[in-house]
Amino acid sequence: MPDQPYDALCIGNAIVDIMARTEDDFLVGNGLIKGTMHLIDAERAETLYAAMGPAIEASGGSAGNTAAGIASLGGSAAFIGKVADDALGTFYRHDMTAAGIAFATAPLIGGAPTARSMILITPDGERTMNTYLGACQDLGPDDIDRATVAAARVTYLEGYLWDPPAAKEAFRRAADYAHEAGREVSLTLSDPFCVDRFRDEFLELLRSGTVDILFANDSELRSLYKTGSLDAAIEAVRHDCRLSAVTVGADGSIVVEGGDVTRVPAVATDDVEDLTGAGDLYAAGFLFGLARAMSREDAARLGALAATEVIGHIGPRPARSLEALAAEAGFRL
Repeated sequence: MPDQPYDALCIGNAIVDIMARTEDDFLVGNGLIKGTMHLIDAERAETLYAAMGPAIEASGGSAGNTAAGIASLGGSAAFIGKVADDALGTFYRHDMTAAGIAFATAPLIGGAPTARSMILITPDGERTMNTYLGACQDLGPDDIDRATVAAARVTYLEGYLWDPPAAKEAFRRAADYAHEAGREVSLTLSDPFCVDRFRDEFLELLRSGTVDILFANDSELRSLYKTGSLDAAIEAVRHDCRLSAVTVGADGSIVVEGGDVTRVPAVATDDVEDLTGAGDLYAAGFLFGLARAMSREDAARLGALAATEVIGHIGPRPARSLEALAAEAGFRL
């Protein structure tokens, strides 16, 4: 077990992001729904890659982005995710370890290639993701290291991980190890379509106490409770989960804990280049704040600051030190 515990262990899909700017007409012409994540096969991945414009490659994946955000804040993070023993897998592992993130998951040898996501960014900064999961789908329970889970103050799991059956078992094993060690488990709902696929299972995770901390945006939370009313969804999750952090775009976020509902404003900005990673970096700031015993409101403020940084440039990870940015904003980390 590491000498010092990790602020968070992030478990999710290890994906190389391939990002390109595009127009809304391109999405319509290719049958894509703006702002959502589409799971695609290898053939569709090749077709979209050939059709999209000039691209930038970067290590991504929801949980990986959150780990990178925690590291940028000066925190300690570990990551569990599956890459292949190929060029993209080597690229991904280098990016993670260079950021100071512990990443020891064994690569997949002789199977599917490393996952990649074609991210199409429209002029309004919205991103539409087309993801080929590849090696991600081979993440299994044997990849979950008990000592690493026990060393993390919180284990953070992405909802996208609930798609592959073996990864689902890995998810449950990680939660069991965390609770056995007296640690907390958090979940991000990831995407409204992901919620539609697994609504009953996600609700069971909350109501059974498998998940202690929930992250969602307003669309995901309303989808979870099949309501058009955010207030109704907030009232429902208040009874189902001990602590929830719900982002509401430019209106900031709402922290729900028992009878306490706290609204925290966003960090004002006119510089929106790419919304990729906004929710992931919000979670990074919030989790780091909790790990450092900040108030719920200050943790949400730190999350908002991290999210604002990442939407100001193309790419899902911080382009400047979040630790320095937080210090400038008056946080005492």
